[in-house]
Amino acid sequence: MRIVLLASGTGSLAQSIIDASINGKLKIEIVSLISDKQSGALDLAKASGISAKYLPMKADRSAWDRELFDLVKSLNPDLVVSVGFMRILSPEFVTKFATINTHPALLPNFPGAHGVRDALAAGATKTGSTVHWVDAGVDTGDVIAQKEVAILQGDNETTLHERIKIVERELIVETIQSLVINGIPGRN
Repeated sequence: MRIVLLASGTGSLAQSIIDASINGKLKIEIVSLISDKQSGALDLAKASGISAKYLPMKADRSAWDRELFDLVKSLNPDLVVSVGFMRILSPEFVTKFATINTHPALLPNFPGAHGVRDALAAGATKTGSTVHWVDAGVDTGDVIAQKEVAILQGDNETTLHERIKIVERELIVETIQSLVINGIPGRN
């Protein structure tokens, strides 16, 4: 399975996929990692021998959307994996490319950029990680897999998010492994 990774940050989530590919747990080919920022994720990809492409945001958002679409199309992926990519993808993109995303909450609860903070503010007793299909909305695509994380007495946004990240790294690898074995629904 040919995979393109989209990342904006340090790349810790991307690293879990790269490691699983290198150690043979995932039978995938990571054809490229694309970032909208000069990020640690680009450095991790390069260090692993993976094509790393920097695609900075443009003032003209539609031009950037088209450039991202064309770049990903040229890579011919079976699956696009958003791993900390902090951009909303165009409807055209998510219609063309099977795309999954991780989210640090149990969707449909606490969608958006502040899922961890929102779970704490709501007084929730549990949250977790979700892997879902990306659609034209924000964290509204069909849920593929979830794992719970208890919210502990004294948790703050940082401590809770660190525990969620551990689960998130496991869940994304397990989900990709399942898609490799069982295929991508509607695309087999």
